[in-house]
Amino acid sequence: METTRSKKKGTASRVLSVFLRLAALTSGAIVLGLLGRAFYLLDRAGVVEPNGRLVFAAVIASLTILGSIAFMPPLAYAFWFFPVDFFFFAAWLTVFCLLETLTGTDACEADWFNNYWGYYWGRWNWVGPVGVDVQWTGCSAWRTVLAFSFVAFIVYLLSGILVSCPALLTLLAR
Repeated sequence: METTRSKKKGTASRVLSVFLRLAALTSGAIVLGLLGRAFYLLDRAGVVEPNGRLVFAAVIASLTILGSIAFMPPLAYAFWFFPVDFFFFAAWLTVFCLLETLTGTDACEADWFNNYWGYYWGRWNWVGPVGVDVQWTGCSAWRTVLAFSFVAFIVYLLSGILVSCPALLTLLAR
C-alpha cells in the first residue's frame, strides 16, 4: 500500500514542471527567433555592433532553450536544480526591464524604436513590399519580444516556487 502512494506522490508537480519548462522553452525560442531576425536585418543594413541589451536578451534566450531542454524530463535531478530557476527568473526580469526601458510606455512611438528597431527592421532602405505600411514595420515584433520576455520571467518564477517547495521539504525532513 505504501509503495503505491509513494509512486503517485508528486505526479501533479512533475507534470506541471514539464508544462512550465515547455512554456519557458517556447518563450525563449520566440524571443531568440525575433532577435535573430533583427540581428540579420542589422547585418544587412551594415550595423557593426548591435545594441548590447538585445545581445544580452539573445544570450539569456539561448541559455533558456538549453536549460529547458536539459531539465524538462520529470526526473529527480531536475527538482534539485531549483536555484537555476531563480537565476533564470532574475535574468528574464532583467531582460524585460532593460528592453522595456528602451521604449518605456511609448512602445512603437519612442525615439529608440523609430531610430533603431523600426528603422533597421524595415525602414532603413525606405522600400517596402506593396501593401506594407513602412512606418510601422517591426512594431508587432517588438511588442512580441517584450511580451514573451514577461511571460518567461513569470514562468520561471512559478517553476522556481513549484520545484523549490518539494526540494526544500525533502531537505528539511532529513
